[in-house]
Amino acid sequence: MSAHSAGEPAEPDPPVRLAPGRLAPGRRRSPGFFDEKLLESVRKSVMADAAPVTPSRVAAAVQASGRLLGTAGALAAVESISAELNGLGPLQPLTRDPAVTDIFVNGPDSVWLDRGNGLERAPVVFSGEPQVRALAARLVAAGGRRLDDGSPCVDVRLDGGYRVHAVLPPISTAGTLVSVRIRRAKVFSMPELRQAGMFGTGTPGGLVQSVLERMVAVRLSFLISGGTGSGKTTLLATLLGLCHPRERLVLIEDAAELNPVHPHVVSLESRHGNLEGGGAVDLGELVRQALRMRPDRLVVGECRGAEVRELLSAMNTGHAGGGGTIHANAAAAVPARLAALGALAGMGQDAVRLQVASAIDAVVHVERTETGRQIASIGILEAHQSGLAVTVALEVLKGQVSCGPAWPQLADRLGLDPGMAGATTSAPPMARTALHLPGPGEESQPSWSSR
Repeated sequence: MSAHSAGEPAEPDPPVRLAPGRLAPGRRRSPGFFDEKLLESVRKSVMADAAPVTPSRVAAAVQASGRLLGTAGALAAVESISAELNGLGPLQPLTRDPAVTDIFVNGPDSVWLDRGNGLERAPVVFSGEPQVRALAARLVAAGGRRLDDGSPCVDVRLDGGYRVHAVLPPISTAGTLVSVRIRRAKVFSMPELRQAGMFGTGTPGGLVQSVLERMVAVRLSFLISGGTGSGKTTLLATLLGLCHPRERLVLIEDAAELNPVHPHVVSLESRHGNLEGGGAVDLGELVRQALRMRPDRLVVGECRGAEVRELLSAMNTGHAGGGGTIHANAAAAVPARLAALGALAGMGQDAVRLQVASAIDAVVHVERTETGRQIASIGILEAHQSGLAVTVALEVLKGQVSCGPAWPQLADRLGLDPGMAGATTSAPPMARTALHLPGPGEESQPSWSSR
């Protein structure tokens, strides 16, 4: 993902009911559109040989078909058919834009993409529902799974950095749905993220950058929280690239998305069960296996289930400097999210509170704003008599950085001078709240308290 501005989704065009084979007024087929007869002819010719499907073989098959397409037409046909046989089909041209992070197919005439500015319509039209379903089934099959009435919802990872999720009707009431998330090969550096405004603007942005760099250098364990598409994975990959080259990083993910620039990275990916339900390897098992691989830093790409128990146990047994990402609406909501995940693993609230307090040092919260993906706050996890809470150390609001009550403590852990940000003399610009995880004897319902 890239650091781009976020805005409100564009208003969709009013739905238009069309006769089969017709397009909505003002819409046109994507460039290089080809007919099914030519596709089938080329497919038979190419598949007759067990050799890899290459553009040169596709071009030879198109030429052998005898169709008079002209130079431009032949090139467009080769490109489109290659994408249909090997790539994302009609969606392939959209991936050339490096700003595109997500592509959504809601129907033959409803294709959307996200460049970081919110959703917008894409100039791509399928011939009909059968073509959308065929594309979804082929992509899922390429990922080693099947998509049919017995398995109508499937998520797979494909070569090239694509993560594909597909849903078939009647689970989807509007026809076949396809969602594609694109992992770019490029990993942003810290200066690039700062230039994009992720750390704030001007000199204060340099303070946030320095804090993040020091967090990695002194091996604080941290979680990056935020909503979907807020830049959690982007930031985590960049921070992992700051680790010492002699450190061994073991990454554990449900679908491989992290690609840090580091010479010693080992990635483990969970595996779904087969048709009989056997062969599944979940994230919890991968964490246990990773501990036998002598990791210097253990990273879980996204904490979303019972694997949080193994991760917290690992961080409490000498594996400092690890981390991961977690979905949360705010940094203050992270304790409640951890409590919920711990409950899935059979952990009580007291056990979660004690484990988290000693395992996780800091929480970095990111969000999508009107000006782009941006760090909203950096806080530390503290255990109080009333429970566990995230106390703000730095807060970024409209590009400006302000200090919170936990800044002196965080600065001390990082070996920084608290006075470099004026934390000892400036009061927080607004009242902050922290979500407490109840302690012993308290009600289990979360309570909000002003800090």
